[in-house]
Amino acid sequence: MVRRSVLDKIFREMINIRCRLDDIERSVSNWNPQPLEVAADELLQLPDHLRQTYLTLTSRGESEATVVSNTTGRYRAIESNYLNQLARMGWLNKRRVSKTIYFRPVSERFLLENANRKSES
Repeated sequence: MVRRSVLDKIFREMINIRCRLDDIERSVSNWNPQPLEVAADELLQLPDHLRQTYLTLTSRGESEATVVSNTTGRYRAIESNYLNQLARMGWLNKRRVSKTIYFRPVSERFLLENANRKSES
């Protein structure tokens, strides 16, 4: 009897989680980010290899290293390294879905705040 009630609670919680996930998917599917405006002088601060990776990623939106490497013609491991460098530098955000890591440009507001902090130092 006790096991049945525990299983019912777990089942109800799973249904609740599924409903919340459906709401999140609905809100994300309508998300349409605006193009990111980055000043040319900020882009010129990046080394050429990182700039090429960054521009490729921003032209495609959110992508994984394989997609970026197919576009740039460089090895996936190299692009993954460059994308991670850009993420550590604050130019990209990354998120993991299962085993795949997706990268996307950070918001313009974050870039401006980061530039202001650097200029104050």
